[in-house]
Amino acid sequence: MRKYLITLVPVLMLSLQPESRTASASIGQQPTVWTPSGDDIKPTVTQERVEQAVTQLLTRYHYRKVRLNDSLSTVIWTNYLKEMDPSKVYLLSSDIAGFEKYKNQIDDALVNGDLTAAFDMYNVFRKRFNERSEFVKQTLSKPFSFTADETYNVDREKAQWPKSVEEQNDLWRKMLKNQALELKLAGKADTAVANLMNSRYKNLAKNLGRIKSEDVFQWYMNAFGETLDPHTNYLAPRTADRFNEEMSASLEGIGARLQEDGEYIKITDLVPGGPAFRSKQFTAGDKILGVAQGESGPVVSVVGMQVDDAVKLIKGPKGTVVRLQVKSPSALATDVPKEIRIVREKIKLEEARAHKEVIDITEDGRTYKFGVVVLPVFYRDFEGARRRESDVSSTTTDVKNLIDSLKLQKVDGIVIDLRGNGGGSLIEAINMTGLFIQKGPVVQVRDSGGETEVMADTDPSVTYDGPLAVLVDRFSASASEIFAAAIQDYHRGIIVGGQTFGKGTVQQLIDLNNMLPKEQDKVGQVKMTTQKFYRINGSSTQHKGVTPDIEFPSRYSAEDFGESSQPSALPWDQIPSARFDATSYINDKLTVRLREKYEQRLKTDADLKREAQAVTEFKKAKENTTVSLQEAKRKKEKEDAEKKVANLEKPAPQTTAETADTAKAKKKKDTYLTEAGRVLADLIAGGGQNKTKLTSNN
Repeated sequence: MRKYLITLVPVLMLSLQPESRTASASIGQQPTVWTPSGDDIKPTVTQERVEQAVTQLLTRYHYRKVRLNDSLSTVIWTNYLKEMDPSKVYLLSSDIAGFEKYKNQIDDALVNGDLTAAFDMYNVFRKRFNERSEFVKQTLSKPFSFTADETYNVDREKAQWPKSVEEQNDLWRKMLKNQALELKLAGKADTAVANLMNSRYKNLAKNLGRIKSEDVFQWYMNAFGETLDPHTNYLAPRTADRFNEEMSASLEGIGARLQEDGEYIKITDLVPGGPAFRSKQFTAGDKILGVAQGESGPVVSVVGMQVDDAVKLIKGPKGTVVRLQVKSPSALATDVPKEIRIVREKIKLEEARAHKEVIDITEDGRTYKFGVVVLPVFYRDFEGARRRESDVSSTTTDVKNLIDSLKLQKVDGIVIDLRGNGGGSLIEAINMTGLFIQKGPVVQVRDSGGETEVMADTDPSVTYDGPLAVLVDRFSASASEIFAAAIQDYHRGIIVGGQTFGKGTVQQLIDLNNMLPKEQDKVGQVKMTTQKFYRINGSSTQHKGVTPDIEFPSRYSAEDFGESSQPSALPWDQIPSARFDATSYINDKLTVRLREKYEQRLKTDADLKREAQAVTEFKKAKENTTVSLQEAKRKKEKEDAEKKVANLEKPAPQTTAETADTAKAKKKKDTYLTEAGRVLADLIAGGGQNKTKLTSNN
């Protein structure tokens, strides 16, 4: 059996985004026409050869078979503009018109090793960036007044590039004013606001000065790779080295993997067992805006910093405090960055391992005792297994031991909690599935040539054959989806929670130095999608992920989070089903009854109603991307939003029969875990347990 590691691998990609850049001239100045100059960044001969090698690799061996033509050229051209200026604040519409000549030529350029378009377009961007720097300096030299009644739309995805410098200056004035007001409402004094804003844009200017030819080349090749799918990337030599160090190093500090995302430092992944993971205050996609040392140290802006410099500020001696200013990807337009205090320490690997708890659930007058197995990641000690060590750390071994312990405690059923589990070892997903089923297929893997491998559990023994629920959410991905899908396809347990991430692809890391051995310098690596995962029923886990049998309210929509949020994500499709024997633990009739019981609770249970209302209010508020730049109005917008959130997060009113301790426990209750227990109780009451009859599925 081949080894597959299917974590959500972070891509160390450096793309110059905007929202905070620098450059332009004084108000009323006409845009200068770009002409080549001696300090322009130019491609190397080696990069031209690498361009041809990457093009051959991606067009021949990527899972998605594509033809280089004018249509694909247009998509690459569009992607490259998004890499440089996604918020459309640096370039002018006249610049875009000037780039039109390259729109249908990129396909030929990739084959011929021609990088003219990539570097011409970037050098125009670089000039506009520097022009903006002058405007920022002028604007930040005077304090802002927040008395004028005007607004700013923070969502520029559908905006057009400015038609004139006057229009661009007004856009930047509002953008800078919005950033300053955001800091002011976060409690920063006027002097601190000025210092942070100046620091932010000095970082950006400094970062631009560090941009080298290999960075521009990387952005351009990524614009090509990401037309195929969002997980295919070119890693320039410096980025490839950092990527490999990141994947092999023993992580210390706050336990978060970081990458540059435009001018921001973004958290791509939380390391299970790390301080950030244990704090439960971070999510993948969070942007770090500032870093402060100790309990009272000043905040240093990291907007515009390179990731290596930001890491130096965030890391520190074990036991020391670092404070991070963070903006969540789910934050509303009116939200200000939150400050999170973290104590630095080494990663506690034992907290990344599976662990258990026992909960009591009372439903329809009967109290049930349920075991909960919490699994943050699918882990496996591959080195120990290779050396045939007897005590190899593995998910399956740990979960089996936990289940045996829970059986001794005579639990009525078990919930496997996979919320936030981003994946890990495929072998462990297969082996762990085998704890709940007799031997049989678990997942199908299909390569770009159309050949399919069925990967199966070969152990006929079953560790647990009782009532089972699997709890998932939008951040359950890869190996988590394979396990949940197999349990669902075998009708072995009930799946509850939110639709999963939808990452059903496998990437391979290819060292280009092996393809171009005559090059004296390092030439980087390509991370390329080469395979897709399919459920045993033939349905891909790509895009759709796993849809729960009973779906709980979630504020994480498919449009904003997960694979479906990526325009170039590979499509969902279907292949023939594998041969497997499903159980009759769960059937359609029983699932309908369980869903009806849940729907009744959704209307009557105070905690569930509050969760559903919170999701509805959040989605409604998320649609409003226009904020006031008048301090009094903006402050009221912020206070109203906070008040609404606070009301929704209040625990259900305390009844006369409840003690203060009971009310306190209710406040801390995990509503969705409790609901998973109730669904499991309904499953037992409905007779969906301890059935061994098999139904053939060919």
